[in-house]
Amino acid sequence: MKVYFAHGKESGPWGSKIKRLALIARKEGLQVESIDYSDLPEADARVERLVKILRAEEETFLLVGSSMGAYVSLVASERVDAKGLFLLAPALYMSGYERQTHNSHCQHIEIVHGWSDDIIPASHSIKFAEEADCSLHLISGDHRLNSSLVAVERIFSQFLSSMREMSAL
Repeated sequence: MKVYFAHGKESGPWGSKIKRLALIARKEGLQVESIDYSDLPEADARVERLVKILRAEEETFLLVGSSMGAYVSLVASERVDAKGLFLLAPALYMSGYERQTHNSHCQHIEIVHGWSDDIIPASHSIKFAEEADCSLHLISGDHRLNSSLVAVERIFSQFLSSMREMSAL
């Protein structure tokens, strides 16, 4: 099993959140990959890159994305067979993004969003969680969730444990 991380618009493939979550995934015996999208400013071009990589993947995989990377992971999951999605402050229902409706085939989706996010309102994640009937964790923190990384790590660990219980890992 491999975990593919997708970074946000203004971050890089090995930012602080991804490094910390990748460490947890590795401790669970999972392989990790973080694709560099910094040369692609448009979200939908990033989706195409991810889909191309995932279609060549022979192992099962999970998708983890932050902000624009969460949008990228979610939209890609509509075209590939991801076993789970873990979305941090997803850039959903935002102007300038091609897709405004989402229909992932993924059975296990969890979202983490900070109450004090001034970039993407928490209400966007509430709307999607209701439509997708998935888990949503609203926690203290802003868009970057840096002040809440311990909580994010705990939730991610629980996500991986629940995936294991579903015998997907």
